[in-house]
Amino acid sequence: MAQEIYIIDESDELKSTIAELFKKEKEYKLKKVSSDNIDVALKNIPSLIIINEDTLEENIIEVCKRIRLNEDNIITPIIVVSSNKEKEHRVEVLRECVEHYIKAPIDKEYLYYTIKNVIRLLDTNRRVSPLTGLPGNVQIQAEMKKRLLNKEEFVMLYLDLDNFKAYNDVYGFLNGDEIIKFTARTISNNIDKLSTSGNTFVGHIGGDDFVAIVSAQDDYEAICQSIIAEFDKGILKYFTEEDIERGYLEVPNRKCVIEEFPLTSISIGVVVVNKSRFHNVLEIGEVGAQVKHLAKTTMGSAYSIDRRTENVSCEVKI
Repeated sequence: MAQEIYIIDESDELKSTIAELFKKEKEYKLKKVSSDNIDVALKNIPSLIIINEDTLEENIIEVCKRIRLNEDNIITPIIVVSSNKEKEHRVEVLRECVEHYIKAPIDKEYLYYTIKNVIRLLDTNRRVSPLTGLPGNVQIQAEMKKRLLNKEEFVMLYLDLDNFKAYNDVYGFLNGDEIIKFTARTISNNIDKLSTSGNTFVGHIGGDDFVAIVSAQDDYEAICQSIIAEFDKGILKYFTEEDIERGYLEVPNRKCVIEEFPLTSISIGVVVVNKSRFHNVLEIGEVGAQVKHLAKTTMGSAYSIDRRTENVSCEVKI
């Protein structure tokens, strides 16, 4: 995933210095904005914000407060570069939840590793799912909101497992965790393999619920089909031969009556997000829940697509 670094500066010197430090690391994307255009940086929810205090006309404390008051950038790390060496000033800046205060003239090696380590730590903290290593709800919401604010056309995939509770009841939670990890790998691998845009995102909401975001230019139907094909083939190794041959699980309910459940499958609800239809992430989520529910009404693994726009009736495919 690309790491966007926004540099708030009225000159180009700091950006040039950082660009030289990271010239061999293509995953770092540097963008410079002036202090009166900070909203551009905030809208894109960057991985890191670096502020050159020496070129600011606005008070550095006010700038930092403005960033921290933006709900989408509460956890976005900030590095301030300044020639002001007074301890009282440094402490005042750090008090505004700034992660690092680097004194100018810059020690380039120190700046390089500070940037690397701050982004690595944030990336680790955002990966709230220790089971799958995928970003959780905070980053999922931020990624969706960023694309909406930028008026991107993108496609949401909402994925979860069918009859997963029955699997856990028979095979136990440890084996269930292995299926969750297998599902995460299957989703990520197929999106990485089939996306031509490279503008993708995979997140783990929790339990057996996942989301993925791909570009509207990607062949999202082929991605869904490939995920299902790999899942249906790979899932069989998590069942005994007896259950595979039978084709269902036998699970006693609370009254000790044996119930039959099909083997675990995957359902995918797909929402095509155009530039004008949705105004917030909650609206997308509501449609995603509806279309995924429709996929789950089909026996076995399936996907459903909602291609509605403001002026076009619903088109759903299973």
